[in-house]
Amino acid sequence: MADTAATPQRHVHKKQFGQHFLHDPGLIRRIVQAIAPKPGDRLVEIGPGEGAITLPLLREHGRLTVIELDRDLIPRIRAAAEGIGELEVVHADVLTVDFTALAAGTKLRLVGNLPYNISSPILFHCLDHAASIVDMHFMLQKEVVDRMAAVPGSKVYGRLSVMLQLYCTVEPLLKVPPGAFTPPPKVDSAVVRLTPLPPERRHDADPALVGRIVRHAFGQRRKTLSNALHDVATAAQIEAAGVDPRTRAEQLAPLQFVAIAKVVAAG
Repeated sequence: MADTAATPQRHVHKKQFGQHFLHDPGLIRRIVQAIAPKPGDRLVEIGPGEGAITLPLLREHGRLTVIELDRDLIPRIRAAAEGIGELEVVHADVLTVDFTALAAGTKLRLVGNLPYNISSPILFHCLDHAASIVDMHFMLQKEVVDRMAAVPGSKVYGRLSVMLQLYCTVEPLLKVPPGAFTPPPKVDSAVVRLTPLPPERRHDADPALVGRIVRHAFGQRRKTLSNALHDVATAAQIEAAGVDPRTRAEQLAPLQFVAIAKVVAAG
């Protein structure tokens, strides 16, 4: 009988963590090429899983920080990275990680195959730390990437589109079929690049007020703006921002929500 004492048990994928592990070598290579790590980059991977992207990035760059919630995966990823490069492991829920503190005066490049069940909260959390981030390369449900990159007037244009485009350039990069994962998800996936806008291109309105206006506007998207925003802005204020109160949220460009917020803030 073969001695199996030293053979690590196969990891059981945990539904509560939304685990789908990438295994297609061709796609992995294209993702690493899209990231294109350079000397001096501070790379941080969210949810390394079994190391499909982690290990190629380590070979390419030599140093990587990973954030992993599943404690059972941590010894496996440490063992796999042994002798390849310098791996720092942060055992935490990514939603509790202070990326600004982690950057410690530098800027981070974020990478990750995000859990599809909490991808939007992770994206909004990253936006809170956009000033400390160079760019983000994320694998997400294709439907989510379509929403992120949607233009005004599109059926999938919504709160996520507006809030991300106010702070980042959104570039869909690759479509990824279910068969590229173990276990395969029931949906297509896609890789997207998010690049935070430079300070001179960021709006100067109150971020919390902008977020509130966007949330209310899309909360009942079939309503006109004057009806959807009745708790936040008057029809006169909407009109003063150069927007027709009879239009619907899906027809407005991101900066038009900023214009409304500025009028509301001015009283």
